[in-house]
Amino acid sequence: MLVPPAHFTIFFLLFQLTGPVTSGALKELVGDLGGSVTFPLKLPGIQIDSIVWIFNTTPLITIQPRTPDRQANVIVTHSHNKKRVDFLHGNYSLKLSKLNKSDSGDYHVVIYSSSFKEPFIQRYGLRVYEHLSKPKVTMGLQNKENGTCVTNLTCFVDQGGEDVTYSWESLGQAANESYNGSILPISWRLGKGGMTFICVARNPISSNSSNPVFAWKLCEGAADDSESSVVLYFLGALLFMLTAFTLVPVILFMRRERRKELYSRRKFCKYTLFLCANTPKDGETPLSPHIARHTKVICL
Repeated sequence: MLVPPAHFTIFFLLFQLTGPVTSGALKELVGDLGGSVTFPLKLPGIQIDSIVWIFNTTPLITIQPRTPDRQANVIVTHSHNKKRVDFLHGNYSLKLSKLNKSDSGDYHVVIYSSSFKEPFIQRYGLRVYEHLSKPKVTMGLQNKENGTCVTNLTCFVDQGGEDVTYSWESLGQAANESYNGSILPISWRLGKGGMTFICVARNPISSNSSNPVFAWKLCEGAADDSESSVVLYFLGALLFMLTAFTLVPVILFMRRERRKELYSRRKFCKYTLFLCANTPKDGETPLSPHIARHTKVICL
């Protein structure tokens, strides 16, 4: 049952004026955004006069447990918390629902009893986290030489990045390996077995894995560099063969045409024409009998 705020003020002033208190060990708690968390409280089997829950320095709830002659009284400081708080039956452990990031902080509960010489205080630490989004992987500058690709992979998350730890799983080797940290240096050589890398991001309430990253896909350029000379060699050889197969018929054809032309000239030019100067009028020339047979002499 709720009681007037004036009673709450009295209890809180009593807490402020109280001397040294006995403390229990700090209890660390984690909660997920939008979820709930329970602050465990184990009460001794004695008469409890009052219980005060405090967030940082702000009082949240004051409780007067039920006794044989009175009902339990519960005072909630802020009205917006009334639907967020609840108690486990019997021990008044606080359950806080609909968590948000601003709920992270220090909590403590103070228990007053006439059986105690001093009030007892139990401290808690609460951290509220978001569920991690799927990690993303980016590639740094590449160094590609002689078929070897050297680069860095960086893993990060866009959402829920508080208190995140990163690790890498390397698959495709003789023995699968793991690495810690958000940055993974890799070196992959053409012809080496296929390697696959997966980044795993974790926080206190969740974990998530990236899409697999394939080394051969990252280092496609390295494969191109190492194969370029071989490709150029085969292209050159292919070009030479195509040129040879193209030019040889052309050359043979030209030679055959040249021969035809020479043959035609010999066929239609049976005689050689000489122009003789100062040739005797009788037409006789000093030519040899062999030349005279194939020579037509015209004397001017």
